[in-house]
Amino acid sequence: MTPRTTPAGGSEAESTAAQPVEKTSVAKRATTRAAEAAEAVRKGTAKKVTAKAAGQKKTAAKKAAGKKAEAKKAEVQKPAAKKAAAKKTVAKKAVTKKATAKTTAAKGTAAKSTPAKAAAPKKAAKKIPAQKAARKKIPAQKAVPKPAPSVEVAVSPALDAVDRDRLLTGTHHAPHSVLGAHPVPGGVAFRAFRPFALSVTVVVGNLRAELHDDGEGFFSGLLPLREVPAGYRLLVAYEGSVQDTEDAYRFLPALGELDLHLIGEGRHEELWRALGAEPMTHQGVTGTRFTVWAPNARGVSLAGTFNFWDGTGYPMRSLGGTGVWELFVPGIGEGELYKFEITRPDGSKTLRADPMARRTEAPPNTSSIVYASQHEWDDAAWLERRGSVPVHEAPFSVYEVHLASWRPGLTYRQLAEQLPAYVKDLGFTHVELMPVAEHPFGGSWGYQVTGFYAPTARLGTPDDFKYLVDALHRAGIGVLMDWVPAHFPRDDWALAEFDGRPLYEHEDPLRSAHPDWGTLEFDFGRREVRNFLVANALYWCEEFHIDGLRVDAVASMLYLDYSREPGQWVPNEHGGRENLDAVAFLQEMNATVYRRVPGVVTIAEESTAWDGVTRPTHVSGPGGFGGLGFGLKWNMGWMHDSLEYMAKEPVHRRYHHNEMTFSMVYAYSENYVLPISHDEVVHGKRSLVSKMPGDWWQQRANHRAYLGFMWAHPGKQLLFMGQEFAQGAEWSEAHGPDWWLLDPAYGAEPDHRGVRDLIRDLNTVYRHTPALWQRDTDPSGFEWVVGDAADDNVFAFLRHDAEGVPLLAVSNMSPVVRDEYRLGVPDDVPAWHEAVNSDAAKYGGGDVTNPDPVKPEPQNWHGRPASIRLTLPPLATVWLRPA
Repeated sequence: MTPRTTPAGGSEAESTAAQPVEKTSVAKRATTRAAEAAEAVRKGTAKKVTAKAAGQKKTAAKKAAGKKAEAKKAEVQKPAAKKAAAKKTVAKKAVTKKATAKTTAAKGTAAKSTPAKAAAPKKAAKKIPAQKAARKKIPAQKAVPKPAPSVEVAVSPALDAVDRDRLLTGTHHAPHSVLGAHPVPGGVAFRAFRPFALSVTVVVGNLRAELHDDGEGFFSGLLPLREVPAGYRLLVAYEGSVQDTEDAYRFLPALGELDLHLIGEGRHEELWRALGAEPMTHQGVTGTRFTVWAPNARGVSLAGTFNFWDGTGYPMRSLGGTGVWELFVPGIGEGELYKFEITRPDGSKTLRADPMARRTEAPPNTSSIVYASQHEWDDAAWLERRGSVPVHEAPFSVYEVHLASWRPGLTYRQLAEQLPAYVKDLGFTHVELMPVAEHPFGGSWGYQVTGFYAPTARLGTPDDFKYLVDALHRAGIGVLMDWVPAHFPRDDWALAEFDGRPLYEHEDPLRSAHPDWGTLEFDFGRREVRNFLVANALYWCEEFHIDGLRVDAVASMLYLDYSREPGQWVPNEHGGRENLDAVAFLQEMNATVYRRVPGVVTIAEESTAWDGVTRPTHVSGPGGFGGLGFGLKWNMGWMHDSLEYMAKEPVHRRYHHNEMTFSMVYAYSENYVLPISHDEVVHGKRSLVSKMPGDWWQQRANHRAYLGFMWAHPGKQLLFMGQEFAQGAEWSEAHGPDWWLLDPAYGAEPDHRGVRDLIRDLNTVYRHTPALWQRDTDPSGFEWVVGDAADDNVFAFLRHDAEGVPLLAVSNMSPVVRDEYRLGVPDDVPAWHEAVNSDAAKYGGGDVTNPDPVKPEPQNWHGRPASIRLTLPPLATVWLRPA
């Protein structure tokens, strides 16, 4: 490389190598004055010595020391000296012209006064590859402060060839050890790695020094400073742009030792505060700390909008044996797009979204976005009373919603203006949101998650989603969310083989591949993976004020042989089929959530007879396992059996009577939710009303009778959107519920509105009748009046509240009116009156009712000392309360 010229006219080679300053006392004094001058400039003292003057004196001293030797060669050197002087004059003019162009560019006039290329050195300038420039635009030019006095820098110690190669190939574990500012003999060495940059200038207080271009994006220089400055800036010039920034490689790690210790143990309950992108002020400078867990990576770099999506110049450092990589980038804030560029063990590279990203681009784009919440919550009153009554002893009726299709096209904030009012009007206590975590394929309905910590960007920002939750809480409605910790998709920009080897998934292919969905199962035996998921559950509850998590596909987690044939699975250490790792994970998750977030409920979608799903984790059952610790469990058996019964023609129902009564055999083995969910109204299963036999009148009557039976049965209730107004078509995520059925201009609108009115009244009476929910998990809260009237298709039972106050529920699942139907009742109730009759005309029924109070007669019936005679409407459910 051609040596640069110094202000005094000598070359760098002459001033730093050919004439060592130690050779003469004059040189020593000049060196001392130069150091004093630089120190005075750095500290801002009143001394009038400038770096340039010191350099001139140093040069003079060197010339004096070498004068004798030069005289001996005077005859030979005179022509060369004249020629060199002429060259130095031209070089000085070029340097002056370049500095003027840069100063003009800093004032925003470079484009008018000097072409961008004129600011570049005469050597071949690096240019951003066309494909990179086309892919992402160059960051906007930032305002550059008024230029400080310029000084020439000496050549710094050469970068070790191994370090250089590792930085270029993205495999350096400690880039901060070679980049940034470091004390060396003779001063402080500065080194920057900025591919595509034309020049890099260091600014320290009033000192300004352009670093030497060492090629391949490396810039370095030695400044005569006594210690590493507490703060300095870099002016990085690109073609047409100058960035004024702090040096990312001058900062200490922004992640504490306690965080690393907890991550290593797999016990960091606020993992989202330690990993991912965290805007912060670090060492007095604002920016963003980026951290990622990638223990198998040979190197990790940061790529984003701020570096042309080329991570080469932003290598991250490894923080010991935790597998965590970290980089604090000053000047980067909310809204920046980023990914991690990971060098795999085999040397290949992969660009990955942040597993801990709290905001993402809207699909099909996949970048992560730096996020800092600005939402101010207004639901303190809701949170304060949320846990006052245990969920299983409180009213709990749930409206299940797929947000993207409930009202297609609405954002989170627009939904906040409509959904709370609609749900409150119908009287539901909670909404359950199908998965809102980011997912690439809309047709998965959110059950194949790639962004576990980010609400889907399809409907807005994370703060917009918080706004929706806030609005629901202010309306008195709890928010449940489907949570999917069982599996994840194989997208090559997400979690699958994240750092080049199985990481989040199990390393054994037999354990990692999910046979039903083509996805990968989490490795629940790895403590960091368990930590990722447990912290994720807490994140939604604490950061988004979610009131409950409905955990999807629990059965697929619990069994090693789930959907697998013999030979496709390996027994556990005891020779059994139970996935002991998954059991431990679910116990830890539930115990942690209930400990940290009072009032929150967890609900298991578990379809088998696993013992103790809702039993406390510290209480062992017959199988030797502690309970899984859930608050509630979906009663999939009740759902399946009752729908099978209702699908039969009434004439055949007598042969299937036990399908409606069998649920009471095990009703108190767990704390149950009775779900009519999205799974039951898609993929050829037909909507709820379409499952019913008979003509349109009979279908609606069966539909209403079934809802009445469901709301009276022990357990909590869940109903999927569209079923509240008897939508005839299956649900489709593409267009959502058929709201046009409720248009007054539609001829059959009263039929659909009537069913919705019934739902409203069922919820209203339910909430005001403790007998229907207060003793849901207590066998003494339920009594059969008649459960064996198969020939009549009649079911009758009593529900009791904590004070013993009853409600009588009677369902006639035959299409005939049953007059004077006698039922045994308690003799301490003087009269009964109808609270709900699903056959009422206002619901679209035949209006066969019991309008007057019904008084008991002292006639023993069904084993009771008193009885009443009722008129049972066809295909209907009737509720009666003490008058």
